[in-house]
Amino acid sequence: MIVLTHPTGNANVRAVLEALEHAGLLARFVTTLGWSEVSYPQLASRIRGKLRRNYQLPADKIDIHPVREAVRLVAGALGLRRLTDKEAAWASVDAVYQSLDREAARRLRHGESGTRVRGVYAYEDCAEQLFATAAELGLKRIYDLPIVYWETAQHLLREEAERYPDWEPTLGGTRDSKAKLARKTHEFALADLVVCPSNFVLESLPAEAREKKQVLVAPFGSPIVEVPSNSKRDAGPLRVLFAGALTQRKGLADLFAAMKLVDSATVHLVVMGSTVLPLDWYRVKFRHLIYERPRPHSEVLRLMRTCDVLVLPSIVEGRALVQQEAMACGLPVIATKNAGGDDLIEEGRTGFLVPIRSPETIAEKINWLVADRSRISEMGAAARVRAREFTWRAYGEKIVAAIRELLRA
Repeated sequence: MIVLTHPTGNANVRAVLEALEHAGLLARFVTTLGWSEVSYPQLASRIRGKLRRNYQLPADKIDIHPVREAVRLVAGALGLRRLTDKEAAWASVDAVYQSLDREAARRLRHGESGTRVRGVYAYEDCAEQLFATAAELGLKRIYDLPIVYWETAQHLLREEAERYPDWEPTLGGTRDSKAKLARKTHEFALADLVVCPSNFVLESLPAEAREKKQVLVAPFGSPIVEVPSNSKRDAGPLRVLFAGALTQRKGLADLFAAMKLVDSATVHLVVMGSTVLPLDWYRVKFRHLIYERPRPHSEVLRLMRTCDVLVLPSIVEGRALVQQEAMACGLPVIATKNAGGDDLIEEGRTGFLVPIRSPETIAEKINWLVADRSRISEMGAAARVRAREFTWRAYGEKIVAAIRELLRA
């Protein structure tokens, strides 16, 4: 039986939970806020927004540790940034992760997760204390690393800070404390099995670890999207979509530079995501951007269907799920290998793979699409087919199979 812990329960976490539960391997899910849609289905239509942490698990398998996460959400809504912004702030994301890690370790140590536990499953920044306790108890440790290993990330981000000094405040990771980086090193060292979402993450791991540790590459699943038959856009300016946090970690400065190399009358840039700096700051960098605020997932998919191509020139990523979401909506993708989806892109068929830090290549591919709009529909159809080849069920089953093998060892 496996104890899994994660603060928020995103799509990939949910897929692992469902696979473990279906296989009869889930002991407990330890999280911050959460409720059982199985045990309390009447709440499904009443809880919305950020508090919609519903899971297809029985209530007795969900253990919550809600206080810091609740304060973080309330502080964010009220603009109380001193409680959340700094790494050491009481209700920061880092504090929420560490608090949950300590609580999961405490419950494991005191047997509150059951007597048949044979392993624990945790994610980067939320694993150190749980893994240390599990090691003391002789339990297996599965480490899910959703983004490139920190040493690779730090190297790339510091290079970006030198390339674009004014974009450095958007990078985030360049300001991680030594203590945080040491925790990442320790939790990785304690892992028996490392789960990566892409080859880019796998290749970022220390060479010695790749040889000695059991490592699994399990690509994320794609959403199922119904695309209306009349959704084809073959008139008007080409709508280029960028979706994600507005940071140079995702290559936004390079995309802005590329957009200055194309004709703004024939190409519009739609930028959807959370800002790190004031919106006016971004408009100074590229005044023609069309900004769209973050929104619920269904609304993101609706916005995607109004666009023609997704461009994601990421520098540091794990496997940006937005690529598969866009492809499921019928958008070809222009992305870097560092976005983690190189296996999704068939050159000239489902999109284009471009080098990192190359606005000129991005502009070249955009201009190619402008010059031959008839190809977009064909590429979009191929992108939908490719996206459907990656399912959340296959993702979860692949991880469960690796866990079974680990437990037999």
